[in-house]
Amino acid sequence: MKMVISKLGTAVASAALMTAGLSYAQTVRIGNQGDALSMDPHSLNETTQLSVTGNVYEPLVARDGKLNLTPALATSWKQVSPTVWRFELRKGVKFHDGTPFTADDVIFSFARGSGDGSDMKSYTNDIKEVRKVNDFAVDFETKAPFPILPDVFSFFYIMSKDWSEKNGATKPVDRRKGIENTASFKANGTGPYRLRERQPNVKTSFVRNGSYWGKIEGNVINVEFTPIGNDATRVAALLSGQVDVIEPVPLQDVPRITASGKARVLQGPELRTIFLGMDQKRDELLYSSVKGKNPFKDKRVRQAFYQAIDIDGIQKTVMRGASRPTALMVGPGINGFDATMDKRLPYDTAAAKALLTEAGYPNGFEVGMNCPNDRYVNDSNICQAVAAGLARIGVKVNLQAETKGTYFPKVLKRDTSFYMLGWTPSTYDSHNALNALMRCVDDKGAGQFNLGAYCNPKLDELILQIQSETDKAKRDGLIKDAFAMHAADIGHLPLHQQALAWGVANNVELVQMADNVMPFRYISVK
Repeated sequence: MKMVISKLGTAVASAALMTAGLSYAQTVRIGNQGDALSMDPHSLNETTQLSVTGNVYEPLVARDGKLNLTPALATSWKQVSPTVWRFELRKGVKFHDGTPFTADDVIFSFARGSGDGSDMKSYTNDIKEVRKVNDFAVDFETKAPFPILPDVFSFFYIMSKDWSEKNGATKPVDRRKGIENTASFKANGTGPYRLRERQPNVKTSFVRNGSYWGKIEGNVINVEFTPIGNDATRVAALLSGQVDVIEPVPLQDVPRITASGKARVLQGPELRTIFLGMDQKRDELLYSSVKGKNPFKDKRVRQAFYQAIDIDGIQKTVMRGASRPTALMVGPGINGFDATMDKRLPYDTAAAKALLTEAGYPNGFEVGMNCPNDRYVNDSNICQAVAAGLARIGVKVNLQAETKGTYFPKVLKRDTSFYMLGWTPSTYDSHNALNALMRCVDDKGAGQFNLGAYCNPKLDELILQIQSETDKAKRDGLIKDAFAMHAADIGHLPLHQQALAWGVANNVELVQMADNVMPFRYISVK
């Protein structure tokens, strides 16, 4: 393929080509149903954004193509006391602007990611202090023993202190408040690709970093990432050769792409769990016909909603079989998942109606529901199916389905009564979901994505024990107890784990990972 280079990127691309030893540039064009909403790696804890920015920025500890922990900006790590981890940093690494990477950047990044506007506080809430040992070593002191701390860092990216200060980007872009800064549109990481051009909701271009410290397994020089929200348009772009990769493939179009002879569909299980949350904090529910109280504070109402959802019908009709119904907030592949507990309450409209009547709502009520229409597989269709099920028990759902660009700022402000969310534990451990989704909300990052503010102090005690426990058998037992407690409370309404479906042109090779991250470094064009 021919290389298309703007004048601005000519020198960078030329350097990349010489370093790569290639006689011509390889370009891959990726069409995704949604955009990365910002180039700021601390502004939104969402897989699409972290997948895209993770090609430019790097963590201390990364994941390889098989999701195993691997050194990145840290070369090694060890516990020097029960509550202190020491990370030895990689020497000779430079940010894309030529500034050397040192311990000061690590300390700055963790302060930034723990501060106002950050969406990454659930990664840092149990860190007491980050201390500089020398220019290439830092100590992390945790509030209690935290044996899986290195696993926590794989999606926490390091920024340049110098660049951030010079560009007025010392605080994260706050999507909730609509606050932007230079980090929204520009980037300066240490990763294998540099940001070349950012056009929000149009196209974002990247070029291979010719001075990258590590190995880039693929041969791709230029990457063009384009949001294509319409399913039919996205498929047409792949089959016409306008793009080389699409994600996700609309489930109804899998046979068409497979039969085209031009592209193939890569399918596999995803570690993400899709669920519904409910406001359980406000004394009066927003966007509801119920005045003076909050129906979701009543477990009987939450259970009625649960049992009104025909999850098998959603799997068959909406998801075309490409989902796995679940009763838990984590699925297979996540440490602590226990299949013996994964038994949903039965779909039972009569039982649901009886529960609503018992709770004092014999005729049901109206409630607003927030849902994205370009983030998860068939997300708005799932919400429509849920609304139809709830209508059968007298609940009128006023569904607001919208692009994630407006959806996430709204629900992250907790300006919602009833919402959809998907979650892949970044540590591939149950503690991550428990800490971020089910822990009582505080201002340090605990329960940061517990948007309905479900709270059980006894569960919090279990989560802290899970965090500190080093004996695997005991820890697994605690995780089981925690999930049983949450299930008994009907804290959330788990739906399913969705399946991955990527459309890939026949001349492209890449690695599909179960966390739905797409590293450019593994992509090759024949």
